[in-house]
Amino acid sequence: GYKDLPTAVNITWSSINFKTILQWQPKPSGYFYTVEIHGQTSDVKRKCILTSETECDVTDVLRNVKETYTAHILSVKPAEMDNFEEPLYAVSEKFTPYSQTVIGKPEIKDYSQRGSKLNVVFKDPLTPYMFPNGSFLSVQDIFQHDLEYKLYYWKDQSSGKKDVTTKSHNFEVSVDSGKSYCFYVQGIIPSRRENRNGQESLVLCTSVGRNILDEYGTEVFIILAVIAVAVITLAIVLPVVLCKRKKAKKARAVREKELLNGV
Repeated sequence: GYKDLPTAVNITWSSINFKTILQWQPKPSGYFYTVEIHGQTSDVKRKCILTSETECDVTDVLRNVKETYTAHILSVKPAEMDNFEEPLYAVSEKFTPYSQTVIGKPEIKDYSQRGSKLNVVFKDPLTPYMFPNGSFLSVQDIFQHDLEYKLYYWKDQSSGKKDVTTKSHNFEVSVDSGKSYCFYVQGIIPSRRENRNGQESLVLCTSVGRNILDEYGTEVFIILAVIAVAVITLAIVLPVVLCKRKKAKKARAVREKELLNGV
């Protein structure tokens, strides 16, 4: 009967930009799992019915992102066997997508540094949920004013970091003219107690007034210096070696001539 089947353990929710995957252990042998999603106000929904996997994408049954859900992982026998008994199941921790999904990386669309102004334009991460017209909702569409973005920026080759906040999709900050700057953007939800900070975008740098040492560092200078010393040394040593070889060859020829004349 079902009482002999193992139940799921180590059940975890993994959610980025509202794409939510449920994972658990162990791998089943001789039985299957079925996932039931229980909402506080919604009907029970079944996903990944009779699966031999240990993960299940439950994104589409969590559309009410502000509702709190629990997952029941049922351990069930193969379909052809007697299944009139109530299967054993394990229950997950509670999960509320709105307060627990991680905000993914913003995409930097454009940036420029002109004079003393650094301009950065970025794009929201998209979610798996769609508008009626078929376009995907962004995280901003769902979070509205609860979501803001921070730009962290600093002089290239420096560790002093500054930041500014916006609820729009572009930044304009004052910087030192003629100096290159690096930066990244990060989504933040200040009202959260946990998972406040989203994933960081790629770090990008402007190239204002950068020379080869700024671009590649002192390592390149050292390598170039070593090559230059090697070339100079070769230029000095090679003629001396060739001259000595020429003199030795000439002396050897004279000796060979003297020996022949002596014979």
